[in-house]
Formats: sequence, C-alpha cells, structure tokens
Amino acid sequence: MRIVLLASGSGTLTQAVIDAFVDGARGVDICAVGSDSATAGVLDRARRHDVPTFVVRPKDFTDRAMWNEALRKTVAEYAPDWVVSAGFMRILGEDFVAAFPQHIINTHPALLPSFPGAHGVRDALAHGVKIAGGTIHLVDPGVDTGPIIAQYAVPVGDDDTEETVHERIKTREREELVRVLAHLAHSDLVVDGRHVRGYAASATVPN
Repeated sequence: MRIVLLASGSGTLTQAVIDAFVDGARGVDICAVGSDSATAGVLDRARRHDVPTFVVRPKDFTDRAMWNEALRKTVAEYAPDWVVSAGFMRILGEDFVAAFPQHIINTHPALLPSFPGAHGVRDALAHGVKIAGGTIHLVDPGVDTGPIIAQYAVPVGDDDTEETVHERIKTREREELVRVLAHLAHSDLVVDGRHVRGYAASATVPN
C-alpha cells in the first residue's frame, strides 16, 4: 500500500508512521512526505530515513485554488493508495479531495463531531469536558466533517492543561494511526454514508 504523508510541523506523528513501516514493513510503502513549509521539521525526519520529500508553499501561488491544484498534481505523481494528513495545517480543497475520493485520512485532537477546527483541545477544556480524545476520519470538503474511522479517549484531570491533555491525545493518536494504516494495508473499509465499517478501534479510557 502506497501512502503520501502531509505535515506542517515537527513531524512526531509522521515519525511514528516511519518507525512502524520503515523499508516497507507490514505492507506499507511511504512513498513521500510533503509539507506547506520548506522549514518544517518533518522534512528532516523524512530525509534521515531516505523518504522522498516535497514542498508546495501557499505563498508561491496567487490564490488558494492554484495552491490546491499544485498540491494535487504533486501528490498524484506518487500514485498513492492513501493520502494521510498528519498534522497538516491546511484545508484541502474540493478538487484535491475529489482526486482521492474516500482515500484521504486526517487526525483531529477531539472527539468529533464535538470541537472541530484548529483548537480542538483548547475548546474542549474550555467547555469543561471530563473525557477528551482524538478522531481519525476520512476527509471530505468540510472542516473535520468526514466519516469517522476510529476514535480514542483520554481522561482529563482537574490539574490538566491544554498541553498535558494534547500530549496524552498525541500519544494515543500515534498508536491508533499506525494501527489503522497496518489494517488498510491488508483490508479495506466499507463506507456507507457517515458509517465506516471494517475497522475496530479501542475506545477505552486509560487509567
């Protein structure tokens, strides 16, 4: 199974995927890592493992549509079976999503459909939640609105901060994304409207 990873930051989630599937282990071939920033740490992580990289910067284009089209063409050159948004802080346009229908995965640090958007953890804590978590979902043209593949929960204590909860979520996120990709390398998902079947995730809250 060929995958392209998209990321904007330091790349800890991408690193977990590289570590799990280095040299095509478990049937997953990481054919490229792409970013919207030439200085993103994720690119250095990929290069250290000889994974091809590419950069498509929004500021190099006159508008968002042109950037999306350039990103679509660049990703398509690698002929991926799945595109994985692993901390990619850009909204993928409708044409991009249509080019890889129901084969783009995103991770989000909240239990969707609650708390979508860029500040899921902050918004959840401001609401006073006692359980937080993360979601792995298929990408559609909306913002964090695609069908849900897996969810995982984490506890929230009285002394927790946005940073401590986010780190707890990211630990589970890395584990669950690797599990999802390992599953997809040998099995498919059945998508029926908003329902995704064929993958069973652990939704338990750790102590």
